[in-house]
Amino acid sequence: MHNWRIKFALFLIYVVFAMLLNSVGTVILQVMGNYDLRHVDAAILEAFKDLPIAVVSLLVASFLPRLGFRRAMMLGLAIVTGACIAMPLVPAFLTTKLLFLCVGASFALVKVSVYATVGLITDDAKEHASTMNTLEGMFMIGVLMGYWIFAQFVSVDDPKSQEWLNVYWLLAGLAAITIVVLFFTPYDESGSKLENAGRTLGDDFVGMLRLVVRPVAYVFVISAFLYVLIEQGIGTWLPTFNKEILHLPTDMAIEAGIIFSGTLAIGRLSAGAVLARFDWYPVLNCCLVAMGVLVLLVLPLTHGVIADANITWLTAPPAAYIFPLIGLFMAPIYPAINSVVLSALPRHQHAAMTGLIVIFSALGGTTGSLITGRVFGAFGGQTAFYFSLVPMVGILIALYFFRRETRRTGEAVAGEA
Repeated sequence: MHNWRIKFALFLIYVVFAMLLNSVGTVILQVMGNYDLRHVDAAILEAFKDLPIAVVSLLVASFLPRLGFRRAMMLGLAIVTGACIAMPLVPAFLTTKLLFLCVGASFALVKVSVYATVGLITDDAKEHASTMNTLEGMFMIGVLMGYWIFAQFVSVDDPKSQEWLNVYWLLAGLAAITIVVLFFTPYDESGSKLENAGRTLGDDFVGMLRLVVRPVAYVFVISAFLYVLIEQGIGTWLPTFNKEILHLPTDMAIEAGIIFSGTLAIGRLSAGAVLARFDWYPVLNCCLVAMGVLVLLVLPLTHGVIADANITWLTAPPAAYIFPLIGLFMAPIYPAINSVVLSALPRHQHAAMTGLIVIFSALGGTTGSLITGRVFGAFGGQTAFYFSLVPMVGILIALYFFRRETRRTGEAVAGEA
């Protein structure tokens, strides 16, 4: 396979960061028990993860071609290795905040570098789209693995137990191994330096800021922001929903998230085949309608669930299995709109657009988790998840204008060629 070694390294990087980034829901559940925190207090962890992604992406995205993408990815991995080691050595809520701050800042370095690398190692739009879908699919596999791994370390009987912190020794080891794999992987990134020849750092930074005012960019930004708001709102609070609303034990509440991650992984890995045959716009509209229908049909089943001390997977409420299927319909949206907007822009603007993707995805994730956490604490889990219908409608509207603007931009680029 063409460039298979560097692709393998990118997939491995994404798996590591997927386990760390999407552990926030599990960690929220654990720290609320360990440190007697309220929902709204624990929800701040999402901000510690996502805001550094946005800030670091804004500040360094245009600088990374000069630093080198390999160096940036290795630096990010080294930072999270140290942060993971600190978790079991200095157990505290402050350490947890610092962990997610380091993970967020590092992911900003990694995601911009990975997206830029995909552009360097693929030869055409089809290979680019295929690699992007596989990459996002591997991310969801990492999320799935993370749910299962964390569940093996939690104590079912003692909510105050801090045995779960030992999982970070494993994660630190995986990050360190990934650094070694990346170091010994052949990788030619000279193309990025040639494209930036004659341009100053200020030119690149201003170019990224100017891009956001273009209609195709800001309509995309709205779509991406609302999508990530939904995904992170549901994904982060699903373990707590499973425990407090469906009355599942802690380990089952976490493991039930595997279903959500699994459906996201299946959806993204299969999205390439579906979108190769059908136009993206009707596919995504169907996905959004299916998401809304699932919310309206399943959440009523979560009312009046009675706690059962002897609950098993065979006796768990049906909603524990059915609601996470929303990930199957959610999955194609994010990689599809990313691919569409990048394909509509000239290649020299891809790096700037990637920076915007990272920034506004991070802001959407933080907003989604904080809103869901506040509504969850004030009105209950069902109301919090019903609220996801609002951004779903927003995406439906935004996608209409997004399709119109990508067509106009694509025609303009073709005319200049």
